[in-house]
Amino acid sequence: MFFLITFKVFLTVYSLGPAQALRCHCTVDPCQKTGQCETDGACVASTFFSQGQEQRVRNCFPRESLMPPGQPIYCLSAEGYSNTHCCYTDYCNSIDLKTPSVTTAPGMRGGYGPGGTWGLVELVAVIAGPLFLLCLLLLVAMFLYHYHQRAYNHRQRLEVEDPSCDNLYLAKDRSLQDLIYNLSTSGSGSGLPLFVQRTVARTIVLQEIIGKGRFGEVWRGRWRGGDVAVKIFSSREERSWFREAEIYQTIMLRHENILGFIAADNKDNGTWTQLWLVSDYHEYGSLFDYLNRYSVTTEGMIKLALSAANGLAHLHMEILGTQGKPGIAHRDLKSKNILVKKNCTCAIADLGLAVRHDSATDTIDIAPNQRVGTKRYMAPEVLDETINMRHFESFKCVDIYALGLVYWEIARRCNTGGVHEEYQLPYYDAVPSDPSIEEMRKVVCDQKLRPSVPNWWQSYEALRVMGKIMRECWYANGAARLTALRIKKTLSQLGIQEDVKI
Repeated sequence: MFFLITFKVFLTVYSLGPAQALRCHCTVDPCQKTGQCETDGACVASTFFSQGQEQRVRNCFPRESLMPPGQPIYCLSAEGYSNTHCCYTDYCNSIDLKTPSVTTAPGMRGGYGPGGTWGLVELVAVIAGPLFLLCLLLLVAMFLYHYHQRAYNHRQRLEVEDPSCDNLYLAKDRSLQDLIYNLSTSGSGSGLPLFVQRTVARTIVLQEIIGKGRFGEVWRGRWRGGDVAVKIFSSREERSWFREAEIYQTIMLRHENILGFIAADNKDNGTWTQLWLVSDYHEYGSLFDYLNRYSVTTEGMIKLALSAANGLAHLHMEILGTQGKPGIAHRDLKSKNILVKKNCTCAIADLGLAVRHDSATDTIDIAPNQRVGTKRYMAPEVLDETINMRHFESFKCVDIYALGLVYWEIARRCNTGGVHEEYQLPYYDAVPSDPSIEEMRKVVCDQKLRPSVPNWWQSYEALRVMGKIMRECWYANGAARLTALRIKKTLSQLGIQEDVKI
């Protein structure tokens, strides 16, 4: 501000004059009565506004305060607020100065020229700035126009080149479920054709983030007025994205208790690549979220447990034939990877760590993925590294152990006789919130601890059966554990006894 003031205010260079006494008019104490004072410096006259009134002051200013010599700072007016005049002859400060008004003060005036305050740089900035912004906006508008034009032309080419896309663009009343039913490959349940997947993915409008994980983010999206879930992987998780998309598109995998896969697409926006996995949207979220918010009735507990077993049994099952399905093990089963549907049944999700078994060659398709399962849900044989990685049944047994822990989470929230417990994760009372493998191994393998099953559960048939199933899922020997099909049958019988409508 000081430099601007020194450029804007015209100051005549003067000498300090000789050191003899200089007589000046004075209107301040203590010389107000005599009306004059003497100094070896300069006479000062100043006018300014104070509380809306014009004030005039005349005084003496000593020589040693006139710094720097020749152009004392004191005599430089602060524009718009005061007008100070220094002079160096007897009674020279008798002049009548006019206080610059706020509206006409030089510092408040703009413009370029003799009467203005703008220099050449300011003038160039005022002219060039808007022009630059206008050019930038035009460039952005042209880019967006060409981008949308290319997308439109691409859709037009698809419609012309492939008549099967008529289902997508011409039948505007088609829902996503109709599309999946009509275009799934020969009813095999492997999902939509790849070109249709890409077209669907690129016409989805993202709405809001509904979850985050180590892989990336999950969004709620809209397509044709319906909700879908969009799992967006970070670029470093490309292997996980590819693997999960590959597993979901396994022949005959589609099932009511496995998350419905819709599409996979890698969307390159020119700066980075987004890896999308589109699936059915379930507003209740994960079983973990659901149990945190709600308690469940006996009927609700059986529906959740039976549907989870139903989905896992289908996943584990091998279907022989030309359109057959390999056996698949999940390897990361937990309440956060199971979704709750609108009808309060379960859908198993997150197949990024799953393995497939080829019975013809007795080989296991294990993806080259560095991720491991969730430590809290790891079976004893995984924690102590005694699992037989070449035997597919071993992986199925690991899933059963984790399913038993999920059942414990569900059963705790069952409201029976007006009593239910607060939600907790398995082993909440034995390990920290983020346990290490060593901590889990000590509890599960060395101490052979399992989540506690309250004695009062024995008073209620549904909870008694659930407790029995859990214990038989937690055996240290994986081969002694129940199968998903056996659990499904036991829970089906329980549902009939309890008159549960599934």
